[in-house]
Amino acid sequence: MHIKPAYLFDLDGTLVDSVYQHVLAWKEALDEEGIELSVWRIHRKIGMSGGLFTNQLLRETGLEISEDRVQRLRQLHAQAYRRQAGSIRPLPGARELLRTLTDLEIPWAIATSGRMETAATNLAALGVDPGLVPVVTRDQVKYAKPDPDLFLAAAERLSVPITSAIVVGDSIWDMLAAARCRALGVGLLSGGYGFEELHHSGALLVYEDPADLLVHLDEAGGRQ
Repeated sequence: MHIKPAYLFDLDGTLVDSVYQHVLAWKEALDEEGIELSVWRIHRKIGMSGGLFTNQLLRETGLEISEDRVQRLRQLHAQAYRRQAGSIRPLPGARELLRTLTDLEIPWAIATSGRMETAATNLAALGVDPGLVPVVTRDQVKYAKPDPDLFLAAAERLSVPITSAIVVGDSIWDMLAAARCRALGVGLLSGGYGFEELHHSGALLVYEDPADLLVHLDEAGGRQ
């Protein structure tokens, strides 16, 4: 019996070209709060949960970050990110990849560490209606990546076992989460992480972007 896989996609840097907009939005939020942090350090944290972001921020700056300040930073980031909505585009091949999976009757869902307040901008750019497609955001789980909760919830929404799922992401946080829930990790280079980083954090296969994955879909488990 042929068991079709299910695809669980990260959003930023995986389906939508939005990683650097997030980086700059966080930079703007941090600057407004008077917190000095280099842009490259922010980039290394995109894709992890906001809580982990804050913990690493504390370690790197030595600042005491109150819960009020955490909430202000989140709101400032969301506002700054929404102002960049006009520059956010789907990554090459993203729409075609999702359409192909749908045509092949291979189930897919989106699982993002972002909250719906920012994810909505990306979904609109991608042409995905969260009323029709399973979308799991940070708001809906207790812990975000590198914890596996987002992907476990997405698999549950699709009614498929997590062990037959393929997690597609662009960051080490996606691959670590995939490994922790025993899903197959497929990495994309379109978020700025390198091949070695993705491979060493658990990606069995690594492709350039959604278009490259689409060309090699049979390798990852997507055929009629």
